[in-house]
Amino acid sequence: MSTRALTVPEIAFIAGTRGMLGAGIGLLLSARLTSAQRQAVGWTLVVAGAVTTIPAAFAVFGRSMQDQRRVVHAIAE
Repeated sequence: MSTRALTVPEIAFIAGTRGMLGAGIGLLLSARLTSAQRQAVGWTLVVAGAVTTIPAAFAVFGRSMQDQRRVVHAIAE
């Protein structure tokens, strides 16, 4: 099992993107709004949540790859 250290802003960003995605899916399944309103707001939140997942994934997983490269370069030198 690997361990990753995250800062508080990174955790907040990840939680926010998950929240947008969940809220969008919830609105798509909800019956409180008209169909047109629900679809417009729901799809907007789903897309925003999905699109912001990409930078979050790079922030978490991309950093570990950069750290590994630094270690390899340090060992090679």
